[in-house]
Amino acid sequence: MPNPTACLLIIGNEVLSGRTQDANLKFIATRLGEIGIPLREVRVIPDVRDTIIETVNAVRARFDYVFTTGGIGPTHDDITAECIAAAFGLPWEPHPEAWALLEASYARRDPPAEFNAARQRMATMPRGATLIDNPVSVAPGFIIGNVHVMAGVPRIMQAMFEGLVPKLAGGTPVQSLAVHAHGLMEGQLAEGLAAIQARHPEVDIGSYPYYRPEGNGVALVAKGTERAALEAVAAAMAELIASLGFTPVQGEPG
Repeated sequence: MPNPTACLLIIGNEVLSGRTQDANLKFIATRLGEIGIPLREVRVIPDVRDTIIETVNAVRARFDYVFTTGGIGPTHDDITAECIAAAFGLPWEPHPEAWALLEASYARRDPPAEFNAARQRMATMPRGATLIDNPVSVAPGFIIGNVHVMAGVPRIMQAMFEGLVPKLAGGTPVQSLAVHAHGLMEGQLAEGLAAIQARHPEVDIGSYPYYRPEGNGVALVAKGTERAALEAVAAAMAELIASLGFTPVQGEPG
């Protein structure tokens, strides 16, 4: 069976404006690969109701898993939960378990804090949602269908994701092998690299130039789920580099 696939939606005007630099993509892509759920698409979308609804419905039909980050806080622009409820045609309503968690959390503070209308938004979710635990700041994420809704704050998102991992049905972990060479340029190896890719369609091959004070070069990276195929591609890439008069070095450039 092929590995399940995933899509990530990064939701927030602050990311699109440049005000906030997304720090979640690398973590999610890496962790999903480790559990055999390749991330196949990423979209950055604004806090706009129609855009969120349309995008969620489009991607949840195409991918096995959809993950979202951002828009589940207490302010007026945190509309992710209500938009996902609309996408599924479900009521957006107080979630009894989330409500109790947050109400108790604010009551325990010293001094106790009011569980006001703004904070109650964080406990309002699509009917039937399953909670994603938040061990950092209590306010939970949630799952509805194949959509997993998480916070945008990296430390909170990472904690939520790690709690999700045991519930995700992955496949064969995605592995990678790299070879690089100093002084080599992409234009010199493009034709040969394309030929290697044509012989090994089951492996994703990428070419990544690097620029360092000690010298420039190119790193070639093979990714896939079959170790033997990766090793064959890595050997072919090393042979290609050597045939062009350069010294292949195993691994990423330091």
